Amino acid sequence: MREENMSDLKLDEFTPTPMETAVEGGERTASDLAAVYDVPVNVQAVLGRANMEVASLLRLARGSVIELDRKVGEAIDIYVNNRLVARGEVVVVDDRLGVTMTEIIKDGDAA
Repeated sequence: MREENMSDLKLDEFTPTPMETAVEGGERTASDLAAVYDVPVNVQAVLGRANMEVASLLRLARGSVIELDRKVGEAIDIYVNNRLVARGEVVVVDDRLGVTMTEIIKDGDAA
């Protein structure tokens, strides 16, 4: 494969795509994301965690209580595709459980 010198390239070879133009100009709209609307993602709202031995797990029955590593009222973790992206609170909406995001986690802030 031959490497090209930057001076050999023509300006029209660097025409930005509509997405690049929108990002650079700061003018993003929902239609810019249309290509990813149908991509499935796995969303998990983790209330807490517990470690137990298999024997203890087998003794669980209806009504058993498992102590989690979180306190009442503490924020829950929200994962998208196994990546921590937010923290939030459990809410009830029309007799169903939901999650309100209270904090968005940026890369490197998960600690």
